[in-house]
Amino acid sequence: MWLVVDLPSRARVVIVGGGVIGASVAYHLTKLGWSDVLLLEQGTLSCGTTWHAAGLVGPLRASESGTRLVQYSAELYAALEAETGLATGYRNVGGVIVARTEDRMVQLRRTAANAVAYDMPCELIGPERAQELWPPMQVDDLLGAIWLPGDGKVNPSDVTQSLAKGARQRGARIVERVRVTGFDGIDGPAGRRVTGVRTDRGDVEAEVVVNCAGQWAKALGDLVGVTLPLHSAEHFYVVTETVAGTHPDLPIMRDPDGWTYFKEETGGLVVGGFEPEAKPWRSPDDLPYPFEFQLLDEDWEHFSVLMDQALVRIPALEETGIRKFYNGPESFTPDNQFLLGEAPGLAGYFVGAGFNSVGIASAGGAGRALAEWIVAGEPQDDLVAVDVRRFAPFHGDHAWLRSRVSEVLGLHYAVPWPNREMESGRPQRTSPLHDRLAARGAAFGTRMGWERPNVFAPSVDYSWGKPAWLAASAAEQRATRSDVAVFDQTSFSKYVVSGPDAVAGLQWACAADVDVPVGHCVYTPFLNGRGTYEADLTVTRTAADSFLLVSSSATTIRDLDWLARHGVPARDVTEDHAVLGVMGPRSRDLLASLSEDDWSEEGFPFATSRLVTVAGVEVRATRMTYVGELGWELMVPVADAPAAYDAISAAGATDAGYSAIESLRLEKGFRAFGRELTPDYGPVEAGLVFATALSGTKDFLGRSALEAHRAALAAGGPRRRLVSLVVESPEPMLWGGELLLRDGVPCGQVTSAAWGETVGSCVGLGYLRHDGPVTSDWLAGGGFQVDVAGERYAVRCSLRAPLG
Repeated sequence: MWLVVDLPSRARVVIVGGGVIGASVAYHLTKLGWSDVLLLEQGTLSCGTTWHAAGLVGPLRASESGTRLVQYSAELYAALEAETGLATGYRNVGGVIVARTEDRMVQLRRTAANAVAYDMPCELIGPERAQELWPPMQVDDLLGAIWLPGDGKVNPSDVTQSLAKGARQRGARIVERVRVTGFDGIDGPAGRRVTGVRTDRGDVEAEVVVNCAGQWAKALGDLVGVTLPLHSAEHFYVVTETVAGTHPDLPIMRDPDGWTYFKEETGGLVVGGFEPEAKPWRSPDDLPYPFEFQLLDEDWEHFSVLMDQALVRIPALEETGIRKFYNGPESFTPDNQFLLGEAPGLAGYFVGAGFNSVGIASAGGAGRALAEWIVAGEPQDDLVAVDVRRFAPFHGDHAWLRSRVSEVLGLHYAVPWPNREMESGRPQRTSPLHDRLAARGAAFGTRMGWERPNVFAPSVDYSWGKPAWLAASAAEQRATRSDVAVFDQTSFSKYVVSGPDAVAGLQWACAADVDVPVGHCVYTPFLNGRGTYEADLTVTRTAADSFLLVSSSATTIRDLDWLARHGVPARDVTEDHAVLGVMGPRSRDLLASLSEDDWSEEGFPFATSRLVTVAGVEVRATRMTYVGELGWELMVPVADAPAAYDAISAAGATDAGYSAIESLRLEKGFRAFGRELTPDYGPVEAGLVFATALSGTKDFLGRSALEAHRAALAAGGPRRRLVSLVVESPEPMLWGGELLLRDGVPCGQVTSAAWGETVGSCVGLGYLRHDGPVTSDWLAGGGFQVDVAGERYAVRCSLRAPLG
């Protein structure tokens, strides 16, 4: 019998879900001083997915923000017992990742360089040393490995209980056997806000609700119109009988070319993995209840893909018995990143779910990050990659999610090729030019569901070196620099802000001064209260009380939510208009041949916009460029886009894609949101103070923080600064993420890189660390190098772009 505990009628925060994520959020909220916290669990703590997780904790991740998040988790798990008296089972045993192929070795060399950039211990080792660290395996087929001393393992249920006890000690209430059945909300002047939860034991009022319901999170989100795109897949591992050479401190071993991982457990081994084609479980709206400490049916045929590879690595398993077969459902998101943050359109409703089988490793850091977001009212770190606002309502389609989850699970151990594109569930959104561009040989990528031409090439290959399609992209770059090219940029996010309060609202939300004459266009960021980046966009004044905002393809929901939360209602017109970028020194002549309007320098200056007629079609032409050449972005009604494109193409414009745009913008030093411009950096570090109104008197969101930060840096001390870089040799291929060194000492990391055809080598942008100002003299006096998978090449670093 379970003791029935009365629910309070009200709590400041109600957390739904008592797995490791919910417990971590409760723990960290109370640690920040919010003690009026109620956690509700439909079963008992850790009974859903948490209890059957493998418990691997590997801090080194692909990004610095992700690495810091998991690094904190490891530190927390190691210290919790001293605080709560409940052991977590954490052991810092280290980890070995082995490579069977040269492509995997390149990945490991890049990983080792990342570790240096993030100040994390990591060592490249040979097969013999790998076998010394992990005696049960054979290494005859291995090329090498890396040793990660910071890796560890933990008991998932124990760490959940320890977090829960820590939360209780500071005032949180945890009530089990309560099923949440709905949510209450209220409409207000600032939009809709959550006001409480409904349960099978009564209603509870709340200022904040946190959905940490794991694979049940999507169904709960659907109840209030919150899109949480996740779908469960069956995830398999076995626990073996005793294996010679194992011991409690045996490191974790990962063999990604065999899709498998191994860790010691009671003298045997946990043998699990991430097979290339996963097995979806039930739809998010068809999950069973109750489902506590339950597993799914054994499927040896499906598991054989992993077991066959495990036998290659550990031949002794041929003669080893199996103690237990685990098949437990785990939820995965469409891009293999978890869901965190405040839901768009419903204030006070937060989410921490969809952890893609890394929930244990992420829980400590994710719980802290979400708690800080709740308390401060905005994220305190760069969480763009996991922000729930990166998805739109159409991402919640169950059939689409089912098709995508089969691919996503396997990405854990697939070679993480640069510029890899998802293959499943496509297409979702297409421009009116899609069929025409496909017929002309476009190879498409995706962003926010849009199919976009990356390059016009016969085929697209993935490579760490120079890919076969690079020649086609180089030709597109040459056409843009020397002649004229046309780009389908329909995927741009487009919003209209209008009405009597439009000017005042945008003047506060935008860091630049957008109170400009009608027909003028302004490049501006949105900054947060810390003075760091939330968006990077252009604002065009189309009338006295109306503005057109054009932003990144991937940030539609994020931008609209940001504007709404700061009192600036905006209308999404993204799908109403196609966008044709006509760029290059001959763009003026081409457009003049199709139009009677004045395209001259005097008649159509830079950063201006107006309605014109091109090939008989009325379009909005804006003289703005992301490639650094004379050109116009033409916003065309969707129905008229094919006719406009046909005329521009017939007039001699070369088709070009986003791979060319990437190269062209880096030659000019143009920044990109999500890479150079993130919530970890502000205009001072990015070298973009000129794109704000800081020199004037206009107040704007983030101004005081930006002023204080600039003053602090002027006083001296360590800082980071964005620089342009050019590789001296034309031989290496850079993709971004590479380690930068000055006189042999690590000093930064490349944020973006690509082949620059005009320059004749790879170009990029990167942040350098320095204890004082990063000046032109300091840059000229340093011997800078870039680490490309273990090989070092000389680079020129400059505050000016190579073609600036």
